[in-house]
Amino acid sequence: MKHTLHVLLLSLLSWGAAAQLPAPLKLWYTAPAAKWMEALPVGNGRLGAMVYGHPQAEIIQINEQTLWGGTPYNDANPNSLRVLDSVRSLLFAGKPAAAQQLATPNMVAVNAENSDQLAARFRSYQTLMNLHIRYGDRPISAYKRELDLTTGVAVSRFTTDGVTYTQEVFASAPANVIVVKVKADKPRRLQAVLYLDRPDTKDTLVRYKDATTTVWEGNKLLLQGQIQDMQEKENRGPVGKHMRFAGVVTVQQQGGRLQASGDSLVVTAADELVLFIDGATNYNAPKLSLDELVSPVAVLQQAIKKYSQLRYDQLKAAHIKDHSAFMNRVTFSLADTTTDKPTDARLAAVKQGAYDAHLTMLLFQYGRYLLLGSSRRPGVLPANLQGIWNNHINAPWESDFHTNINLQMNYWQAESGNLPETVAPLSAFMSRIREQGRITARKMYGARGWVMHHATDAFGKTGLQNQMYYGTFPMASAWMCMHLWDHYDFTRNRRYLADTAYPIMHEHALFIKDFLVKGPEGYLVTAPAYSPENWYKDPATGEAQSLTYGPTMDNQIIREFLERYITAAHILKKDVAFADSMQQVMAQLPPTRLGKDGRILEWIKPYEEEDPGHRHISHLFSLYPGTGINAATPALFAGARATLAYRLAHGGGHTGWSRAWIINFYARLKDGEKVFENIQALFRKSIYTNLFDDHPPFQIDGNFGSAAGITEALLQSGREGIELLPALPAAWQEGAIKGIRARGGFEVDIAWKNNRLTRAAIRSFTGEPVTVTYKGKSVVVQPAKGAVVQVAQQLGIQ
Repeated sequence: MKHTLHVLLLSLLSWGAAAQLPAPLKLWYTAPAAKWMEALPVGNGRLGAMVYGHPQAEIIQINEQTLWGGTPYNDANPNSLRVLDSVRSLLFAGKPAAAQQLATPNMVAVNAENSDQLAARFRSYQTLMNLHIRYGDRPISAYKRELDLTTGVAVSRFTTDGVTYTQEVFASAPANVIVVKVKADKPRRLQAVLYLDRPDTKDTLVRYKDATTTVWEGNKLLLQGQIQDMQEKENRGPVGKHMRFAGVVTVQQQGGRLQASGDSLVVTAADELVLFIDGATNYNAPKLSLDELVSPVAVLQQAIKKYSQLRYDQLKAAHIKDHSAFMNRVTFSLADTTTDKPTDARLAAVKQGAYDAHLTMLLFQYGRYLLLGSSRRPGVLPANLQGIWNNHINAPWESDFHTNINLQMNYWQAESGNLPETVAPLSAFMSRIREQGRITARKMYGARGWVMHHATDAFGKTGLQNQMYYGTFPMASAWMCMHLWDHYDFTRNRRYLADTAYPIMHEHALFIKDFLVKGPEGYLVTAPAYSPENWYKDPATGEAQSLTYGPTMDNQIIREFLERYITAAHILKKDVAFADSMQQVMAQLPPTRLGKDGRILEWIKPYEEEDPGHRHISHLFSLYPGTGINAATPALFAGARATLAYRLAHGGGHTGWSRAWIINFYARLKDGEKVFENIQALFRKSIYTNLFDDHPPFQIDGNFGSAAGITEALLQSGREGIELLPALPAAWQEGAIKGIRARGGFEVDIAWKNNRLTRAAIRSFTGEPVTVTYKGKSVVVQPAKGAVVQVAQQLGIQ
């Protein structure tokens, strides 16, 4: 660890005056968390914890990422194919209300195979348990709690009766466990009562507890249970094949005594405590199902044997070495930053109109920290709507995988932020979900390939969920596939493209070929479809409708996806004839068009919006994250700007993730002042004191999307090469960013002063040539594989 920091220090010092050593990346506070949304997160991809840091009644809320309600089954409605042509005909005839009336009972997901009962919204990702540590009422002083993003350790410290107590919490990926150490600086002064609980669901159908807690083997607290069947109305306990789960806290104390009292453990006169927190379920990740032969308690027993033999200092050192290696890949500094104010005070000042450079740096690195904590091995699932941190049994939006932007936004920063390993759980999930997606494609649309819709769960359900008016989104699949292409495009890992990304992309290209149908305007269109999650006014009735055909977002997604698919097929020399045939499909898609007022049309016809300030700005997909709207399409570029201005003038950007998307839009429009304005608006309106994003309530995509937007303002990359500082805000007068990634297999370091580029280095992992542009001037460089090229002088920077 000392060697790593030494190398980092030398690297930054050699970078020049403009690239000062970044301020410590810490969130810190002078009071404990009073509620969950003030607690501080740690995570290792599988386990997550929210740490309150309370000196009298500590709470550490625990998640295990596979703990989901529900059971696996294909939820595609078997009646869909029978009514599909009729629904399309009604839409083409301008009768969306009748189309929706026919489609709803016949296309919305069902509860089980061949069931006539439409599915209730699928079940939620759930909290595992709360660990309570009761120290008793006592006066305290010198209180401070903090989360160090670089080390991944949450610390709280305070003094009472002349004794200083320190608590450290981290989620170790190497040891696959959450570790807590509580220490008093004087001997035999540590007293505590520890117990577990799990909040009961508020659903009125459920009237029994689904878990029990006991003291186990003298030094462990064990919680175990089975998720309830929501249809069971009698107090008979869990039924059916719902998920089994267990959580455990193993207690090791130095000095004093540890004894059981009912379902609690009591510590008296100890010097320090070390706690190991773990959880397990009988989820089978490779099959997206449950394994009835797996005992979560037995899984925990085997795990405890491994990590409980390790010393705390060994565990902490291994964790910090692992975690900081990821975080230190990218450093970001802005001039004139101070760290002498607590984070909540800094945020309060920004909400009153101040600019805080250090808070901006924290927001960027916090996005990277949260992605690393919620999507990496040893985890097996991608980050969900709350990453991995959820204190509910029935969470808002089930804390699910929303695929009409939210899951995608979770990974916008993964590649550019130099955390490509975080994509592994997403890639695996995409590969596994195809099995159900193939059934759904065939059953609902009579199509080859695979498809999913607007949301899914840990069991990979792919049917049209919940309601036609917001669930009808089969193009979610194409959008998700583009993340697989991005992983290849940034890394140029040909084996990943051949073995993982391409098979998924090819199968979905088959679906698109079969799903598209000729519309009344002569184009190939998606039908039924919607523009997430917006409504238009039916010109025939004046009523609000959402169901349509060929909305602009669908056309843009298909075009962008097929461009990447065709390129992948030619790189691999696979299915080339079929891939080339998709050029004809692209040529028959509806173009992106402008309305009379210069804005981009959201639908295939110039409908009036029901909500002109809607949070989704779907018809700008090809501005970001797509690439089809750019400076080379000036009319659409101007139309995108007009569209954004109109949405914002009518109240747009009122959710955190929507504001994050807007930051990225303005970065692509090369408008640094609008980037800055919307980052400030995000802080003012949509960030909690622990810097979690506020939808409201909490959704983590705004954290991830805003981090991506900050990178996009400083570097953009694509087929035209790399552009440096394309949307640098004036307020960011001096700064540096090191280690961000660019498409083509490049790592980039940039420094600037007085809003002008001063240094730039391009590091190649492939040896490919690249065009580098700054303020309209371009140079072509070709670093040898593994070499670094300084390009500022070639760009005319002295």
